[in-house]
Amino acid sequence: MTDFTMQTDADGVAIITWDAKSKSMNTLTREAFELVEGLIDEALADAAVKGIVITSGKKDFAGGMDLNVLATIREQSGDAPAQALFDFTMEGHRILRKLERAGLDPKTNKGGKPVACAIPGTCAGIGTEIALACHRRFMTDDPKAKIGLPEIMVGLFPGAGGTTRFSRMVGVMAAAPVLLEGKMMAPKAARGAGLIDEVTSDPLADAKAWVLQAGDADIVKPWDQKGWKMPGGAPYHPAGFMTFVGASAMVNGKTQGVYPAAKALLSAVYEGALVPFDTALRIEARWFVSVLMDPSSSAMIRSLFLNKQALEKGANRPEVDDQKVRKLGIIGAGMMGAGIAYVSANAGIEVVLIDQEQANADRGKAHSEGLLDKGISRRKVTEEKKAEVLARINATTEYEALSDCDLIVEAVFEDPGIKAEVTRAVEAVVGPDCVFATNTSTLPIGDLAQASARPERFIGIHFFSPVDKMMLVEIIKGRETGDVAVAKALDFVRQIRKTPIVVNDARFFYANRCIIPYINEGVRMVGEGVNPALIENAAKMLGFPLGPLQLIDETSIDLGVKIAKATKAAMGAAYPDGAVDDVLFRMADRGRMGRKAKAGFYAYSDDGKREGLWEGLAIDYPVAGDQPELARVQQRLMMAGVLEAVRAFEEGVLQDIREGDVGAVLGWGFAPWSGGPFGWLDIIGAAKAVEICETLAASEGERFACPDLLRDLAASGERFYQRYGDGAALQAA
Repeated sequence: MTDFTMQTDADGVAIITWDAKSKSMNTLTREAFELVEGLIDEALADAAVKGIVITSGKKDFAGGMDLNVLATIREQSGDAPAQALFDFTMEGHRILRKLERAGLDPKTNKGGKPVACAIPGTCAGIGTEIALACHRRFMTDDPKAKIGLPEIMVGLFPGAGGTTRFSRMVGVMAAAPVLLEGKMMAPKAARGAGLIDEVTSDPLADAKAWVLQAGDADIVKPWDQKGWKMPGGAPYHPAGFMTFVGASAMVNGKTQGVYPAAKALLSAVYEGALVPFDTALRIEARWFVSVLMDPSSSAMIRSLFLNKQALEKGANRPEVDDQKVRKLGIIGAGMMGAGIAYVSANAGIEVVLIDQEQANADRGKAHSEGLLDKGISRRKVTEEKKAEVLARINATTEYEALSDCDLIVEAVFEDPGIKAEVTRAVEAVVGPDCVFATNTSTLPIGDLAQASARPERFIGIHFFSPVDKMMLVEIIKGRETGDVAVAKALDFVRQIRKTPIVVNDARFFYANRCIIPYINEGVRMVGEGVNPALIENAAKMLGFPLGPLQLIDETSIDLGVKIAKATKAAMGAAYPDGAVDDVLFRMADRGRMGRKAKAGFYAYSDDGKREGLWEGLAIDYPVAGDQPELARVQQRLMMAGVLEAVRAFEEGVLQDIREGDVGAVLGWGFAPWSGGPFGWLDIIGAAKAVEICETLAASEGERFACPDLLRDLAASGERFYQRYGDGAALQAA
């Protein structure tokens, strides 16, 4: 079956329907684009056709371009990938330009056929760009439907004319938030932003009605009319000049210059605004290809789209029967347990939320009510939806309510003794097939599983806080964890619409193993007299959302002290972070526990607003007169976590570098532009990484010693994704 079909109704309206039968969401392929051009030609040549409506045969309109298409073009292009990608992009421009001109005479702008787009549901990426090429856009009034141009979120920008068309439609200032933030908008908001023209309960009927009455004046785009001027002013206009100055400052302020797509998008708009429309499309195509050829964008696409999608579809799921969760039990109604209850009930799962005191259990359920009320205030949740979600949560103190649960998530204090008591109490009432998951961020799963009578059904599930916002969930296999437990955990995470990674048991698992060295390196530099502002800004200039000092303030300094003490007790003389403890423990002794105490490495107002780095740091840790170069600070921060990722892979804790990269970006915001630690190492090359390691190890110590695997890749000239990119584990290589 073909992705596009066309039928002409009795009124002479040709309806082109997009329905990719093999997919749940329409995504555009190369073959489908060529097919739709043939249908456009047919409709324009048919005298009986008065106009065209493009719509979808699915509940949604489109999910964008199939990014595998771009990867295939590059792979098949030999020594000229840039030319092949440019030719492909320009072919798309040609087809959409044909749709936009719709048979209009080039001299008189008359004689064309109106083209409308009927959008029944969510529309993103190339779907939105197709809609923008139409003469009028009608979208459903369903508030759950969303439309936008989210390409920037995966390291691209709208390159099928969306950047040029939308900026010319509404002006640079109005277009910038839509193009540069990539947010998906509800229909009414999209109409206000200028992405669509009409919000209606029946987009197809209203689109057909408009087509039948539209005239030549309705179908000539503004930029094809004589005397057209850029809304808000072109770059050489005083108002336009100031807009571009502001936009440039905004882009560089938000991206720190490390995200090539944002700068390329702004360049395409600026240069395109100086020339005729068709030339502007060529400029857009050149900048789009430059982004596609940038290793940063390739890494972002790989991790944030291709790899993330593969993991969410179960790339590493054991081959066992469906383990969809029917009823979930949660032990512990604190912030973590309450958060898990909310996302689970919101996904349609029946939840039993247990705490020792009924008041605590009720408070945990009230957390869901608060989040739902917030959604209602933002018109994202209805009262009916709120009632449905809350009805799925049974807040109680009675363990007997767990009897028919098929998954338990324990979220009590990080105390092995308490967790062991809970494990035994739960297993006394649940069935033999129930899987028991402990939500822990540091305690070894194998040790906790000793309290279980069924260790093969015991597993770790590490949620990140706040649960409702953080997309990553780390699944940890103990020594005896079986395939059913792994599949159950994976299926559950997919049910609640989050991204899972699966790792083997080890101290701090994977995510915290890499986060802690990053934080520690920042704290260590404070003790050395490195300017705290240099440390924080160096991190942000690498693309990290939070510097190490702000991050430890957010997670709390007393938690850092607790982890340090436990780690030192376990490692004894081998413990490497005494210099870090000197700083952390002194901060704790001063009562500066982080944001929750309104006092940490940063100063805070009475209402908890961060006001800047705490000036008192200079009393205990004076800023040295001789400061390190920015590059050296960045190397220390970057390598601290990256080397732990490599060691985790070497040791088999991490079995798939795809999970390592996706987990790093989603779990703690590791430089998204790089695609993750393994993506970053591939960008700079293993040989360069070895060189950096040797320099840092000589000046800073053995924590920067180069892993053998990195040396091996440097010697062979290979990259991580070249050798392990298909999901191969190191031990199997």
